Amino acid sequence: MTSVLGRRVTRSDAEAKVRGSADYGVDVVLPGMVYGALWRSPVPAARVVAIDSEAAWRVPGVLALITGADVDNHPTGLALCDQPLFGWPVVRYEGEPVAAVAAETPESLEKALDLLHVEFVERPAITDVTSALSPDAVLVHPDWASYASPSGAEWPREGNVVCELLSDPGGVGEVFSSAAHVVRDVYRADRQYQAYLEPHAAVAEYNSGRFTLHVAHQFPFNVRDRVAHALGVGASAVRVVGHHIGGGFGAKLDVALEPYAALLARATGRPVRMENSRSEDLMTAQCRESAVVTISSALSASGDMLGCEFDVVFDSGAYAIDAPYLASIPMFAVGSVYRVDRTRVRCRAVYTNTAPTGAFRGVSGTYLVFAVERHLDHVARELGLDRRELRLRHLRRNGEKMLNGQTLADADILRECFDRAEEVAPFSSLGKGPYRGVGMAACVWLTNPLAGSAVLKLNEDGTIGLVTGATDNGSGAVTMGLRQIAAEEFGIGASDVLVTMPDTDVAGYDAGSQGSRTTRVVGMAVIAAAAQVRERVLSIASDHFEAAAADLEVVDGGVQVRGVPSRRLTLAEVAKLAASNGGPITGAGSYSTPLPNYSPTCATGFLFPAFPTPTYHLHVAEVEVEPLVGTVRVLRYIVVQEVGRVVNPTGVVGQIQGGVAQGLGYALWEWLESEGGRYRQRTFESYGLPLSVDVPRVEVVTLEHGDSDSPHGAKGVGEPPIVPVAAAVANAVSDAIGAEVDAIPIRPEAILEALGPLGASEHRE
Repeated sequence: MTSVLGRRVTRSDAEAKVRGSADYGVDVVLPGMVYGALWRSPVPAARVVAIDSEAAWRVPGVLALITGADVDNHPTGLALCDQPLFGWPVVRYEGEPVAAVAAETPESLEKALDLLHVEFVERPAITDVTSALSPDAVLVHPDWASYASPSGAEWPREGNVVCELLSDPGGVGEVFSSAAHVVRDVYRADRQYQAYLEPHAAVAEYNSGRFTLHVAHQFPFNVRDRVAHALGVGASAVRVVGHHIGGGFGAKLDVALEPYAALLARATGRPVRMENSRSEDLMTAQCRESAVVTISSALSASGDMLGCEFDVVFDSGAYAIDAPYLASIPMFAVGSVYRVDRTRVRCRAVYTNTAPTGAFRGVSGTYLVFAVERHLDHVARELGLDRRELRLRHLRRNGEKMLNGQTLADADILRECFDRAEEVAPFSSLGKGPYRGVGMAACVWLTNPLAGSAVLKLNEDGTIGLVTGATDNGSGAVTMGLRQIAAEEFGIGASDVLVTMPDTDVAGYDAGSQGSRTTRVVGMAVIAAAAQVRERVLSIASDHFEAAAADLEVVDGGVQVRGVPSRRLTLAEVAKLAASNGGPITGAGSYSTPLPNYSPTCATGFLFPAFPTPTYHLHVAEVEVEPLVGTVRVLRYIVVQEVGRVVNPTGVVGQIQGGVAQGLGYALWEWLESEGGRYRQRTFESYGLPLSVDVPRVEVVTLEHGDSDSPHGAKGVGEPPIVPVAAAVANAVSDAIGAEVDAIPIRPEAILEALGPLGASEHRE
C-alpha cells in the first residue's frame, strides 16, 4: 500500500464540523441542568467590605450563591500559588470573581447577579510595569514572600517582581566601552487576545463524591489537577471529558470557569453550565502579555556584533500564571539565530492590577523577535550596511551554542532558509515604489517536549482505535497527524484509524495542545504502542501459520509469510482469533523528549532551560503604506519553514497560513488598550481583528530535514509561524516610510506622526 505520510488526508472531524454536528463545549446539555455565572469585580484594586446577597437569594429559581467566605479560599497556581478562587477579601483586577451564582433559568440568574451588592473600599491600582517597578510602588501582593511553587522550584523575586532571570557572562561593560559603535533601542508591545470563536465554557456534575467536567480545553489533565487543588480533593475525584474545541491558542491551557462550575454543582446537586459572554471572556482571558524591551549592541567599525544587552520587562497581570517560565524565553530569542560574542540578558515579570496574562501561541517570542529584528535593521541603517548581508554575516552555524550552552547541530538550515527565500523572490527586488517596503525576520523555535501517551486497540473489523489524552485544538494534529502515523505502522488507510475524544478517566496523561508538541511527542507514543500491537499480531499469526514470527511481516493491513503473500491473514482475522484466545490486542506507549545538554549555571531564575527539537524559520513581507491615513496593506508574504517531515501538506500549509494571519493581526490591528487598569475594548468589533481581505496568500516553502528521534522525522509546525510576523512586517513598514517603528501594533497614528506634515508628499517618490 502507498504510504499515507505526506498525503492530503482528510481530517476525521471535517464532516461533523462542516455540517455543524460537532459537539463543542458550549453545546453540552445534560438532564436537569441549571445555569451558573460569576459576579465579577468592576474595579481593579479594592478590599471587599461586605457582600449583601439577601435580595439575590429571594429571586425565584436561585439555587446557590458562593463567595470566598463560604469556601477554603486558599491560593493555587500553575507556577506559583498566588491565586485564590475568589477575590476575598481583596480584588486585584477588574473582572476577578467575587461570587458564583446558580439558578434554574438564565433569566433568574441574570436578575440575581443584578441584585447582588458588594461594598468595596478602592485601593490605588498599579496599572503598568513602570509604576510596578517604582521604589515606592504599592504592592499588588504584600504577602508575596509566603507564596510557594507547586513544583518546589525557586527563583529570584521581590516586591512586585514575580520573577527575574539574569544571565551575565561578565565583561559586557568593557566590550561596550571599547566598541566603535553602540546602538540602543526601546520597543513596546501591547497585549493580544486569543480571539477564539468559542468562549470559555464548562458543564459540571457532582455525583457520589466525584466531579465530572465537560470542557473544550487544550489540557484536560491540567484542568483535573488544578480543580482538584482548588477544591481540596484528590485528582481522582475529578474526571474531565473533552469535546471539540472552538479555538484556544493558549488561552485554554489553564482553568477558567471549571472550578466554579464544580463548586456550584456540588452545592446544587444538579449539573451546572457556565459560559462567558464575549465581553467577559475578552476582559478576563489570559491574553498575551504587554512588554517593554530594551536592546543595545556594541559593534566594530565594520559592523561585527561584539556585545549585546537585552533587558525585558513584561506584565504578568494580577497573578503569576506561567510568567516564571516565560521569563526564560529571552535567552533563546536573542541568542539562537545570530552570533554575538558577549550577551547579557535580564528579564523581569511584574505584578499589576490588570487581568492575568498567560500563554498565547508563540509565547513571548512575537515581541522578542520583533525587538531583535527591528534592532538589526536599525543597526544596518546606522552603519550603512545591507540588511540581509548583516544577518547572513552573523548567522549561527552547525555546532555553535546558544546562550544556554545548547548546541545547534543543524543551524546551517538557517542559511538554507535565506537561500530559498531568495530563490522565491530576491530581497533586493521587493519593496520598490512610493511607500512600499520590504522586511525580513528569522527565528529558531522549539517543539514542546512534555509527556504524552497513546493506546492502540486492534478492532475485530481490522480498524485501529486510538485512545489518547491529546486534544486537537483545530490544528489537525490528532485528526490528521496521529491517525496517519498510526495508519503507516500497519499499512492501512488513515480512515481506518478511529480517534476518541480525551477523557482523563480513560486516557493516559498528556501535557496538552501546546508548543507544536502533539504530532511529534504523541506520535512517538503511537509508534511505541504500535510496536506492541504488531508483536501480538505476529505472535498470533505465528501460531496460526506454524511459522516463526521472524518469518512474518505486517503489511497492507494484514500479516503474511515473507515471500509467500498467499499465506496471509487480514488484521480483522487476527483480531477475531485474539478475541477468543487471550483477549483483545492492545498496545500502550508514552514519550517525552529528553532535554538537550545545556549549562544549568548560565542564568539565575532559568526555569525553561532548553529548546528541544528546534526548527528554523525565515519570513519576508512586502507592504504598502497609505500616507494620507497611515494604513498598511500587506502585498506579499513569504514563509520558509523547516518542519522535519511533512506528514500532511494541507495541515502544514493551514497552520502556517493561520499563524501568519494571527501575526498580522498582532502587528497591525489587534489592540487591548488599558485605561486605569480597565480594557477599553470589550467586543470583537472594537478589538480589531483582521478580515479575510487583509490577509494575503502566504507563499510557503517547507524544508524537510527529518529528525531521527521524531515520528518519521516530523517536528513541530503549528506554533512558530506566528513568531516572526510582527518583526517582518514592522521592518517592511519602517522601510516604506523611512522611519523607525518601535511599537506593536503599528497604529496609523504612529505612521502619520513618523511621516510628519511633509512626509506624505515627499517620501520615497
